[in-house]
Amino acid sequence: MGATGGTLLCFCSVLFILTETVCEFIRIPSSVHRGIEGKPLHLTVETHFLLDEAEIQGTWSHTSSSGVRVTLVTFNKDSTITDMTYRERLIFRAPNVSLTIKKLRLEDEGDYHLNLNMEFHNKTGLVTKEERTVHVTVDVPVSVPVLARSPLHAVVEDQANVTWSCAVERGTRVRFLWRRDGVALGPSDRHRFSEDNSTLFIGPVKKEDRGSYSCVASNPVSSPAGRSSRAAELTVYYGPYNLEVNSVQGLRTGEVFTINPGELVFFDCQADSNPPNSYVWITKSHNVTQVVTEGPRLEVRSYKLAQAEEYLCRAFNNVTKKQDEAQFTLVVASLGTGKEKHVQEDNSMSFLTAITVCSLFVIGCMLLFLIRRTCHPKRGHEDATEDFGIYEFVSIPGKMESAQASCRSLARLESAQDMHTTIYDVIRHVPEMPCHSLLK
Repeated sequence: MGATGGTLLCFCSVLFILTETVCEFIRIPSSVHRGIEGKPLHLTVETHFLLDEAEIQGTWSHTSSSGVRVTLVTFNKDSTITDMTYRERLIFRAPNVSLTIKKLRLEDEGDYHLNLNMEFHNKTGLVTKEERTVHVTVDVPVSVPVLARSPLHAVVEDQANVTWSCAVERGTRVRFLWRRDGVALGPSDRHRFSEDNSTLFIGPVKKEDRGSYSCVASNPVSSPAGRSSRAAELTVYYGPYNLEVNSVQGLRTGEVFTINPGELVFFDCQADSNPPNSYVWITKSHNVTQVVTEGPRLEVRSYKLAQAEEYLCRAFNNVTKKQDEAQFTLVVASLGTGKEKHVQEDNSMSFLTAITVCSLFVIGCMLLFLIRRTCHPKRGHEDATEDFGIYEFVSIPGKMESAQASCRSLARLESAQDMHTTIYDVIRHVPEMPCHSLLK
């Protein structure tokens, strides 16, 4: 029983769907039309039956936004009756049931209803009814928006509010978008918008609010990008922020600058501020402060410093009435070749590495030479023995003069190193040899 019921339900559902599809005698491609004032609007109706095989009768009516309903056209296959007030503004040609409005007006906005009765020739006495509704909006394209600001002058951070307004001369259902430096703005604690987004309120103004502002106006019939206003600049007075003291000379460690004796050093004081700050340089010595100079740059001659000295840069914004200070200590000490010796450690390390490698090579060669001498300790004596063999001729008769000359040369070896000790001792202790008297 349950299976039979389910099958029947399924069959009925399919039959319903098929019936609906077959019975759709007319079709309107879109149920919503966005019209433009002054332009034509076509309410197209597609008929899915042969007009020659049926008699038709119908009406087009309009219900305005206020709820007033008016019959525009009454028609059949052979005749058309158009409301007299719309006669010059409508195009309707039976048996085609489509409707055209020549030039849209704002009051043409609303719902358009089509009621159609059909009697087919093969089904006499059976009248089929079809109804369709189309919603029509009528808009005016937006003109170029105009931007306004209050106040018009530059404003001081944390002390003022700014109101921006955007307006168009023409346009309906206008949407507004706000941009700063090309980036869209949204609501925040300090940024508030009116209900229609045409007004932007900023308060209190901050440094980050400065920039170029513009608004974009659009509506359903405008281009996707809308129309943008001319940009307007907002100037904000702020600061000083991020005060720093810098120098390209000497060596900096935290808040201490070390410079070489006799060096002329320049210090620059900088801060983010609008308008630019006024700067004052102050020195502190023995709890006594003294203004050294004014302006963003300080010149210090190190030979005038007897000891470490404290300096202070004070930046003051004359508009915001805010100030900031940066303090540092200046020390005079020898930095060798200068700041580069301490700062550019990478280059120094490369140079020292080269020297170290060369030194190790030289030491290695010296060690190799000493090891070889240690392994051959008697080479000097062997050489001396060979020399002794050379000088054996001194005892041969008839050669005395030559021997004496040789002995004089040999006598000079008295101050020589130990490598000549062997021959020297032999000659010295042999009285027969002609060199004996000379060596005494």
